Amino acid sequence: MSVEMVEVRSAEPLRPAGILQQNRVFLDFFWDLAKPDQEVRLKAVENLIQYLKTENKADELEYTFKRLVDGLAHTRETARPGFSLALGQVLSAFEDVSLQSILNRINEKHNLQAVKKKLARNAMFGNLFGVLALHQSGRLVKEPQVVLGCVQLLQTLTQHKQHLKDLPSKTMTDILTEIPEEVFEEVLLGALQADLASAFRTPEQLQLLLVALQRFPQALKPKKLKKLLGSSTIINADNIPKLVEVLKMAARSVKKELVLPSVAVDLLKLSLKEDSFQLFWNKAITEGMFKEPSGPTHYLSFRLLGSALPLLSLSQLKEVLSGEVMMHYGEHVVSAQKPDRFKLAPEMDAYVSDFLQGCRDPDKQLAVVVSFSSLTNNGYPVVPSVWRVVQHLEPSALQSYVKWLKGMFLQPQTDQLLDFSTRKQKDKQEGKEQKESPIFRLRKWIVSRLASIIDNHQVKKQEDLSMDVARFVFFHAFFSTKKAATSDIAETSGKLSVPLDDKTRGVLVNSFFGLLMSMHHMPPSDDSTAVSQKRSLGVTSDGTMWIYHLVQYAQLLLGHPKHVQSIQPFSAEQKQAWDGMLVSVANLKKKAKKGATAESGAFQQLFLLVGMHLFKAPDELLDIMKDLQSCMDKAQEKKAKKKKKQQATEQQEEEEEPEWVEVMVDILLSLLSQQSRHIRQVCRTVFSSICPHVTAAALTAILDVLDPDKEDEEDGAVVVTDDGDKTQKKNLKDDDDEEQDEDMEDDEFDKSDNDSGEEEAMEENEEEEEDEEMEEGEVDQNFRLELMKVLQQQNALATEENASSDEDLDDEAMMKLDKSLSALFSEQKKKVQAKKDEKTKLQKERVLVRDFKIKVLDLVEVFVARQAGSPLILGLVEPLLNIIDRGMSSGSDQQEQDFLRRAADIFRNHLCRSKVYCRTAGDRQGELHDLLDKLMSKAQKLSDSSVCLYYFSASLYVVKVLRGALPAETKEELTADGAAAAVNDPKFMGNVDVDRVSRLFREALISFMSRRKSPLTSQMFSDLFTRFPVLCVNLLDTAVQHITSGVREHQQGQACVLVLRAMQSRDVQQLLSSDEWTQLCEKVSKQLGLSLGQVDQAESKVVKEKMVKTLELCQFVVKNIHQQKLSVDLEPLKEVLQSLTSHVTFKKTGKLEDTYWAVMKHFGVMKPKVEKTKPDKDSEQEAAPKKKKGFLPETKKRIKRNKPVLEPAADKSASTNKPGEQKGHPKKKQDKKTKQKRPANGAAASQSNPAKKSKTQPDSKAGKKKKKKAKQKKGGEQ
Repeated sequence: MSVEMVEVRSAEPLRPAGILQQNRVFLDFFWDLAKPDQEVRLKAVENLIQYLKTENKADELEYTFKRLVDGLAHTRETARPGFSLALGQVLSAFEDVSLQSILNRINEKHNLQAVKKKLARNAMFGNLFGVLALHQSGRLVKEPQVVLGCVQLLQTLTQHKQHLKDLPSKTMTDILTEIPEEVFEEVLLGALQADLASAFRTPEQLQLLLVALQRFPQALKPKKLKKLLGSSTIINADNIPKLVEVLKMAARSVKKELVLPSVAVDLLKLSLKEDSFQLFWNKAITEGMFKEPSGPTHYLSFRLLGSALPLLSLSQLKEVLSGEVMMHYGEHVVSAQKPDRFKLAPEMDAYVSDFLQGCRDPDKQLAVVVSFSSLTNNGYPVVPSVWRVVQHLEPSALQSYVKWLKGMFLQPQTDQLLDFSTRKQKDKQEGKEQKESPIFRLRKWIVSRLASIIDNHQVKKQEDLSMDVARFVFFHAFFSTKKAATSDIAETSGKLSVPLDDKTRGVLVNSFFGLLMSMHHMPPSDDSTAVSQKRSLGVTSDGTMWIYHLVQYAQLLLGHPKHVQSIQPFSAEQKQAWDGMLVSVANLKKKAKKGATAESGAFQQLFLLVGMHLFKAPDELLDIMKDLQSCMDKAQEKKAKKKKKQQATEQQEEEEEPEWVEVMVDILLSLLSQQSRHIRQVCRTVFSSICPHVTAAALTAILDVLDPDKEDEEDGAVVVTDDGDKTQKKNLKDDDDEEQDEDMEDDEFDKSDNDSGEEEAMEENEEEEEDEEMEEGEVDQNFRLELMKVLQQQNALATEENASSDEDLDDEAMMKLDKSLSALFSEQKKKVQAKKDEKTKLQKERVLVRDFKIKVLDLVEVFVARQAGSPLILGLVEPLLNIIDRGMSSGSDQQEQDFLRRAADIFRNHLCRSKVYCRTAGDRQGELHDLLDKLMSKAQKLSDSSVCLYYFSASLYVVKVLRGALPAETKEELTADGAAAAVNDPKFMGNVDVDRVSRLFREALISFMSRRKSPLTSQMFSDLFTRFPVLCVNLLDTAVQHITSGVREHQQGQACVLVLRAMQSRDVQQLLSSDEWTQLCEKVSKQLGLSLGQVDQAESKVVKEKMVKTLELCQFVVKNIHQQKLSVDLEPLKEVLQSLTSHVTFKKTGKLEDTYWAVMKHFGVMKPKVEKTKPDKDSEQEAAPKKKKGFLPETKKRIKRNKPVLEPAADKSASTNKPGEQKGHPKKKQDKKTKQKRPANGAAASQSNPAKKSKTQPDSKAGKKKKKKAKQKKGGEQ
């Protein structure tokens, strides 16, 4: 297309010369190069080169170079890279063009000596981008003199750092990386002599020297370096101070960018090459960079440490990672935990992660992770216990790391740790004992570290390693080694140098059960054989559960009393329960081999988990274990009887069935009171397997826990302890190991500086609160009487007789009085504290009970999901509604909201909207109809519409259950779901008593239409009409009647909405005969006529909404009557509609107006077209001279709203005040000030002049009269 245009333009004889006249498309390329969009610029470069190659015209190429060189100094910053890139690509495409000519053009066009001062900055960038273009052409190597010219030009640009920063130096460095050594030695070495000789002045010049050394080692031999720098090497003892200063400058230059300067990395590489790394690291980095306070120099050293990891040997790694730089890094990590402080730890994690990914040497990997784990603050490592970099470790390195962790746990060697304390911590520790010993802090971290390795499924670990860690944690949590060790138990060979205290064992216990949770969800290892089979979690490669292996290990420990002793030995009864558990699991495994079922697996999990919890709380779980075993035995006996007996005896067996199911449900409820996510999930799985056997009594036991009315009676499942050391808050945190680690780290680092201060502040606040309670609260009368007695006994209370006496008590009497008062107040303080403790205990109890109920909702959710078709599901409707109703009016704390949200979700989404529902409720018709009656009556009495929605949804669910499925619904493959089959026959209502149900919903509809504040909404009845067309037909007359008789316009509009939805339904149209449909249309049209006839004005929003809904129904009815040609008289409705234009003012457009004219279109009346008339210019010209100079037109004046008009509108002052208008300009500000002050006496002015009553004037002159009057009045005051 562009070529054709060129030919057409060039064919014109009158425009022979000039590029501008020749081709517009060619010029557009240069416009696109300056646009801010990068894609447009790149496309322009591509099209320009293609065009030049196609046309191959010398004048266009010459013009291209001229425009591109000019554009290098474009004022728009985004345009310069575009022109530079285009110039480089054009030079690369047209190699016959000399680079020297282009360089000359750049020097001439952007000469810094000749350019104006205003344009000097643009000229600097023009030179820089010109050199970049020559460099990007890829032809610099072929023209050495151009290289020299570019370098010289860049050297002149380095003086202008305030504009170009270090860009010229970087460009020179880039040029050096591409030219050959011959060019450098012959051409550039002489030009760069001064820069290379002053390498220690700036980071840029040092970087240039380092790059030259890397690229051209033969040209810069030690002799040459000695001539340039005075020394044959760069890194030596004499140059260290200079290098430190250069590194400090480099650190400050990248303060905002937060990156590592390349000069530092190059120096590090050079030190390794020159074999002077130790000198460089110890003198330049460790001693030189850390002399200054914490800041950019420290951060440069830390980043250099991270980037040096891949470059160092094993011995160098160990030396660097155990030096002072690591100590400083640890102090930074601890101090940076406070908010609003820069944190470098994420960057260091990235460095370590990249190193571990790129390095395949296990020894180096181990050295790095061990060194970072050994950096401790008072015994606690600074890296988090969930440090995720270990997922990149090789299996052998991971094995060695775990071995090191276990060895450090058993025998903490503090001399091998790089331990430090911050200055504030040292100041606080003087004269004070530490709350936690360093060994405890280290062991606590190691346990969490081991658990997080197992918890992280990304870590490449073998099954043996996972089991080894789990056995180690379990052994030291519940057992200890006697003097003699055995080879059967590897854990007995490790001896503790420092005995474990109770706090450490508590950490071990919590970590172990967290490990059980992690292993329950652990996927099988990669080397498992069952790759093609479905992946099952929580099992080893041979299909055995992880927890079963641990139970076997526990049995092994219990069987070696000579070598191992339990921390809390089992009693005879507990040991019997443990042995019974093993027998039950063995029986279940035998049956599972015959036919593996989910039920047997779930029961095995439950038995094993309860068995493991016997070690933690044997007294609490002993009864549960006994009940579980007896329950399992009864269930197995029942199944055995079922196989032997015939169907005649099944009724007797069903009577026995509730016994074990009810016991099982009670066991699950008891287990849910334990604070363990693992138990919660296993209980959910077990209940899912026994759902088919659940009876009404078992379901009632679950619902009783959730019943708000029985909340006070529910005490058995939750036990609230009031120990000072073991609070419930701590127990609640036992579930989540990661959160525990994070919280602990926060305690150690975030708050280490403020612990004592916060504690003192808390104590002071508590004392102040107590004092306030004593002062502000009601005074205890008993305490007052006791106080009066004490004072009277010591004669310290003034009476009427001796009120004026000046006698004082002696010292002995004062001492007695002080003792008595002290005893009295301390006793009163104890009473107040007891009340406070009781209140706290009740609050904790409420939290635990609510948490327990949230867990119990798991069972309800599972039952609704698994047994949605069971008749028992109907018993959940009222209890769930009761929970929702009570929850809406209860407290607004987060836990209450979570409980309410969960219950509502189960009821609405899992129960009412389920595609599967009970279809065998034919024998419970009367009960269900009574339930429906109860629900509808309760729904109308509610005050909250949101709660009413749930009751109405329950009513629709009951109707769905009563209707059931079609009798002939045997071919389920024809329909997607059961509900869709009922749509095929709208008349089918199953067991529904249509008259009774219609009467219930009719009463509800009348209540909605006749009450001003009703909890019901139109959307509820819309759902009813959609789902049950038969009921919709029965309620249609009531809805049509309320189009005019609704209590308010809102209800009348909603009645129109309901009638419209009903008439649009195809099912309703099928249910009504042609005569009934005609009668319905006639009734609706009459009601619409009456409703529209009642409209006087449509100014309020409610009336407009009602009219819109009425007209929408009217449109459907009229259209339907005309389409079906029904014999309905529409003339009255047409007359009412035509008369609306006299009452209602319609705008040009809007929903109301559009709907109205859409209705009238069916009657043949079209919307009148408004002709656009141009304003009369002559009248405007005549009116123009009337405007007075200095006054704004009325359309431009600012309307002052909500300000009373205080000046009377005089009619005769227009002519007298005209001369004063000319003087209005200099006094405008003063007028505004006086007007603001005037309302103070404005009342008197308004009373004196009756003309004040007219606030607005129809003519614009009235406003002017007011202003003139105000000025006249002001002049009078002055």
